[in-house]
Amino acid sequence: QVQLVESGGGLVQLGGSLRLSCAASGNIFRLYGMAWYRQSPGKQREWVAVITSGGRTNYTDSVKDRFTISRDNAINTLYLQMNSLKPEDTAVYYCNAPRDGTTVIFPWGQGTQVTVSS
Repeated sequence: QVQLVESGGGLVQLGGSLRLSCAASGNIFRLYGMAWYRQSPGKQREWVAVITSGGRTNYTDSVKDRFTISRDNAINTLYLQMNSLKPEDTAVYYCNAPRDGTTVIFPWGQGTQVTVSS
């Protein structure tokens, strides 16, 4: 069973940057498209960015041109570079492999908290 461990979150000011990492156990990471999700208090978890096994990317409109998703299959790690952060980006960020539009393949990790102060 693949385990996902997110890290890199923290407290930053408006306009700051953070780089999140997601380490996946096992040797099948490279086979899956991977995505970042986030959940704010009182809201449902939402999809933020996705990268296919071949490296194609897509982003939700609110983070386009600010966030960059990438992956390093050699070390089973997914990244999210977040620039020009806004208070509305405050959330717990998770990674996972999307199965379809609503479900994911692996158990959720603990997530990493991102807080953007104004």
